[in-house]
Amino acid sequence: MAMTLGYWDIRGPAHIIRLLLEYTDSTYEEKKYTMGDAPDYDRSQWLNEKFKLGLDFPNLPYLIDGPHKITQSNTILRYIARKHNMCGETEVEKIRVDILENQVMDIGMELARVYYSPDFEKLKPQYLEGIPDKMRLFSQLEKQPWFAGDQITFVDFLAYNVLDLNDIFEPKCLDAFPNLKDFMARFEGLKRISAYMKSSHFLPRPFYTKPAIWGNK
Repeated sequence: MAMTLGYWDIRGPAHIIRLLLEYTDSTYEEKKYTMGDAPDYDRSQWLNEKFKLGLDFPNLPYLIDGPHKITQSNTILRYIARKHNMCGETEVEKIRVDILENQVMDIGMELARVYYSPDFEKLKPQYLEGIPDKMRLFSQLEKQPWFAGDQITFVDFLAYNVLDLNDIFEPKCLDAFPNLKDFMARFEGLKRISAYMKSSHFLPRPFYTKPAIWGNK
């Protein structure tokens, strides 16, 4: 039975889940919701179903896998990863996974605050100024083929996404970190990831919902 992934018809955090589902060759279908245009940004497509799906904490994205109904994007990622032994094996690897999962979340929230703020133009220079320090920390962590060690884990999908967003926002931000550029190429070169990115159902953008100032198209 196919899993169902529900989210807006954008990239957002579902992008990472889609990548992991594709990499693990999981059978799934998508339920994509469309948000209305400004000024109301009508969300009725989602709100009409929100409390009818049997979700404990109704939210987007959600994943329904038979009797299992899951919300919160990182919880969904961990659920899929556990099925495929992608949460780290040693204690050192598991600690790295936990740290990076939360570090990426912090940066993702910081990005979102900038992109959705009406003061975007004021906040943008400050964020751009801090990108090198953020990339340097990732560069120091990435000393093996993958962030947790020799085997790929779900946090590599999280890291790829946040590095990709920063690289799109500031296209030269990875130039000083060849190991991060190698990581990006290695990730995109994975057989199933590469095939998905070339497919008609790959959704590279918009990055954010319509109220965002940047990345909404």
